[in-house]
Amino acid sequence: MIALLLMLPAALMMAQQQSGPQAPPAQKDAAKHEASKTEQGQAAELKPSITHHKITVRGNTIQYTATAARIPIKDEQGKTEAEMFYVAYTVDNGGPKRPLTFAFNGGPGSATIWLHMGAFGPKRVKMMPNGFMPPPPFELEDNQNTLLDRSDLVFVDAIGTGYSRATTPELGKKFWDLHGDIAAFGDFIRIYLQNNSRWTSPLYLAGESYGTTRAAGLSGYLVDHGIALNGVVLISTILNFGTVSFTTGNDLPYALYLPTYAMTALYHHKLAPELEKDPGALRAEVEKWAATEYTLALQQGDSLPAAERQSVADHLARYTGLPKQYIERCNLRVDLSHYDTELLRDEGKIVGRLDGRFTGPTTSATEQAPDYDPSEAAIRPPYTSVFGDYIKQELGYETDLKYYVLGGGIGRWNYDVNGWSGFANVSRYLREAFEKNPYMHVFIAEGLYDAATPYFAVDYTFDHMQLTPAAHKNISKDHFNAGHMVYLDNASMTKLRQDIDHLYDETGSK
Repeated sequence: MIALLLMLPAALMMAQQQSGPQAPPAQKDAAKHEASKTEQGQAAELKPSITHHKITVRGNTIQYTATAARIPIKDEQGKTEAEMFYVAYTVDNGGPKRPLTFAFNGGPGSATIWLHMGAFGPKRVKMMPNGFMPPPPFELEDNQNTLLDRSDLVFVDAIGTGYSRATTPELGKKFWDLHGDIAAFGDFIRIYLQNNSRWTSPLYLAGESYGTTRAAGLSGYLVDHGIALNGVVLISTILNFGTVSFTTGNDLPYALYLPTYAMTALYHHKLAPELEKDPGALRAEVEKWAATEYTLALQQGDSLPAAERQSVADHLARYTGLPKQYIERCNLRVDLSHYDTELLRDEGKIVGRLDGRFTGPTTSATEQAPDYDPSEAAIRPPYTSVFGDYIKQELGYETDLKYYVLGGGIGRWNYDVNGWSGFANVSRYLREAFEKNPYMHVFIAEGLYDAATPYFAVDYTFDHMQLTPAAHKNISKDHFNAGHMVYLDNASMTKLRQDIDHLYDETGSK
């Protein structure tokens, strides 16, 4: 009886649909018109905005075309599941064999506004010469270190960032996943190469932060799909998340963060005067101690003898600039949140996570974790406002969508890479790419004040990838007196440009 009662409303509704009054022809036409307007709107969103520009770089005038658009990402049945926004810069009359570089930021949850408007694009957000925030209103300037004179450029936003969107929130989950994200970018690259007849171009990837995680995964994914890369640029790299995860039982990050702590303390003059005389010697000393005595002490855990414990506490106080008593209360293990709140506590300041040179005021003298990142707070406003003006006024791209700069457009990220709940580690994909493509070269840029992806952790990762000697010869790296965004200050950006020039030269893209 209950089942029958439940079925009755559905049966009555079906009968009304079948025999009830039909909509008048005028209403049908109106509905068709509205549907047509929706389809036209979607088509307009996908229609590229193409503009023409010129820039003088190093005495040479470059005429180029900018394309701002979204590419549909479809399933195997041809149904659109997402649309990925990109801005491409191609030199006029450059030809199909000109080098082509795909660039993206990470997060996950970050749009590619940073590499686009801070590092490699033809226009750059004007910051202070040291990379700090200028007073508003913020300005745009020609980027004398743009890569456009060496390579055509495509800046791509991950799905859920920038103007890239999944067609439904439920479908978004497919792409907010390490494997789904890589597959989407792989599909985007394939479609772009096909649509623009660029299959014969020397190909490069440039990733920053989680973008390096993506680039490592893509290097293996693409070669398995017949697309071999000439080179990969990794800026502020994270491939093995176990190197930065402060969790009970995982002591690895404490040793790998220590050199970054030391460089940050040195910058803020919190170390003994004799250690400030030679930063290079200090780095070497801290790296050696962290990799040997400190690592061995951490491995002993609670069994560490009292005398050794005191020695470790003394060394940590010397290298971090923190009080010995505080280090002892932390059980010889100072995580990043505690370090950033404690180093300048006596000055009423906290230290930046993305860039340890940045500081900001704190309202609480007892806080144990920063309530914001001073380095992120200093860079987000200039980039957000300048990009919003640039994309419409100069590139002519019209949309009502919100541009998600950092977060807001994606849900919880799935880091599962091995089918189990350990730390995500994509280094094997990069190793497999080297095995299948011996011509690929990799350049790694490391910021000495970067506490989001500390440089010593990157070195550790590449030393534990089981690479062949030939693969190691194809890897180069450079250190920068900068943080996570090594291109913020003018001197570091010029240095980065020189390093990438060398990568292009080494891989035959002259």
